[in-house]
This record gives sequence, C-alpha cells and structure tokens, in this order.
Amino acid sequence: MGNFLVLQSDFGLEDGAVSAMYGVAHTVSNDIEISDLTHNIPPYDIWVASYRLYQTVKYWPKGTVFVSVVDPGVGSDRRSIACLTKSGHYIITPDNGSLSHIQYYEGIEKVIAIDEVKSRLPHSEESHTFHGRDVYAYNGARLASKQITFNELGHPIELDSIKQLEIIEAKNENNILSGSIDVLDIRFGSLWTNIPLDYLKQANYSHGDQIMVSIFHNENKVYQNIIKFVRSFADVNIGEPLVYVNSLVNIGIAVNQDSFSKLYHIGTGKEWTIQLSKVSFNL
Repeated sequence: MGNFLVLQSDFGLEDGAVSAMYGVAHTVSNDIEISDLTHNIPPYDIWVASYRLYQTVKYWPKGTVFVSVVDPGVGSDRRSIACLTKSGHYIITPDNGSLSHIQYYEGIEKVIAIDEVKSRLPHSEESHTFHGRDVYAYNGARLASKQITFNELGHPIELDSIKQLEIIEAKNENNILSGSIDVLDIRFGSLWTNIPLDYLKQANYSHGDQIMVSIFHNENKVYQNIIKFVRSFADVNIGEPLVYVNSLVNIGIAVNQDSFSKLYHIGTGKEWTIQLSKVSFNL
C-alpha cells in the first residue's frame, strides 16, 4: 500500500505556505508521496472544503491520508481532529465543519482530537497561526509514513461532538425532484446539485426529456427555464443550457461552452436550492 499524503487548503500558490507544508512533510519522511487536492478553495469557505473532500477522497486507495486546512479559527479554542472514514481513509483537519459531506454521504468510523501542544512540529510552539504546517502537515506525514498510528494522534472523541454544517437533503416528491446547488465545476461554471441520477430514474426521466428547472435563493425564485436532459455537452448547440449527469453521478446544470453560474448569477450552498420537473408536451 502506498504512503500517500494529499493536501488541500485555501492558501493559494502565490506565497510559500504550501511549499512549507511540503517541506515539513518531507522532513518527517522521504518515503511518502505528496499530492495536492486543491489549494484554491475560496478563502475561509469551509463548505467548499468539505465538498471537495467528498468529491475526491473515495477515489484514492484505502489508507491515504488527507490534510485539509481551511481554518478561519486558527489559534482559537477550535479543536484539531483526525478521522477514519468508513471507506478506510484518514482526514486531518480543523473541527469546523470540514467533515460534513464525508460524514453525511460516506460515514465516519472514528474521530481523534489531536493535542496541538504535544503533537506538532518541534520548535514551533510560539507559532499560533500556521497549524497547516505545524500540526496538520506534520501529523499527516507521520501518519502516512506509519511513524505513528491513528490512535496515537490523540484521544478519541464522540462523533456527534464534531461540528457539522447543515446539508439540504435531496427529495423526490411525486416525481418532482429537489435539492441544493452544492458547488460549481469551477473552471466551467456548471452547477453541481445533490440530486442523484437514481432519483431521475425512479421518476422515469430519460435522456431527451425536457425538464423544467427552477432555482431559488433563500426560497425566492431567481431562474426558471425548460432545459433538455442530455448525455453530454455535445448534444446541444454552443450557448445552449443542458441538464446532465456529473462525475459524481449527480445532476448538473450547465451551458455548453459558457458559465451558467456567471450568466445567471447563481451561487452555491444551502441557501441555493433547485427543483426539477419533467415537462410533457401535448400535441
């Protein structure tokens, strides 16, 4: 089994923060393989950090260690924690909601509270603003290189004691499907919902169907249109909207070769909800 360490943060790559995390990890062990999930999480956006873990973790081998550092509360009394997921992966992160999607969709076996005083980079005791380097990357590397076991990171805590963000449940009510717009396909501006393809199948939606798409912000309707459900972007003309199945086998809304989010000023998170209903045309 490979000794994989995967890093995520909102640090960006404009300065040396990410490189410092790499350096600490390699100082701990040269026998680990370090990769980046992303360092372009919007600053302080715990919701997106949580979703990107859910999007990515299960596609790595069991035993992979993830370090996620989106930490607006660094230096406060918020806890540093590590979890073992039911899929057999490890995540080290602040206890601020970053595990919400993993817990909701994948499940967590066990959570450890890390001792930030004892389990940290040697001689970093006077630094209180870079736990990504001094606590998370350091302990992630020790765990990935098997210098310590998961249980040796700290003491176990109750799963229901960790902070959770509110997640809107997707629903199928009389073949009207609803859910939330959880995140964007960033580079292309497509909307990723939490409505699974299985709900469309249960409601007898098929490729080629016309679907009424209604989008709400804080329950106020901000967009409505009839859009075709297709297999791929190539099934519609450039500039046309489409309903499709994204890489997580959930429903996405897009515009072929344009940004749906920018065109219609659509955001993400629990305040942004969506409703789908199949349109029948009587000739």
